[in-house]
Amino acid sequence: MSAKTIISSTLLASAIATAAATMASAAPLTKEEGAAATAAHKEKCYGVALKAQNDCAAGPGTTCQGTSTMDFQGNSWKFVRGGTCTSIEVPGGKHGSLSPI
Repeated sequence: MSAKTIISSTLLASAIATAAATMASAAPLTKEEGAAATAAHKEKCYGVALKAQNDCAAGPGTTCQGTSTMDFQGNSWKFVRGGTCTSIEVPGGKHGSLSPI
């Protein structure tokens, strides 16, 4: 095998591993994860997640966890302590919402 073939194979393997890791981190919440958050008295709060740090529901063109495309995206949510969502202030004087913004 030539050095060029070895390097190309290594780059391909690295790209595949990166793609697989990205897909795994963007997986939807499992039923168990959702149940655990509910049991811990957490609520879904829309418009408070930073880019790629949402828990789910990031709108068209995204799959789920970690797929929001901008900070404070109105249709993505993050679990927060129950009863605190609407008091969370984000830039621009807006607040978190219990429903998509």
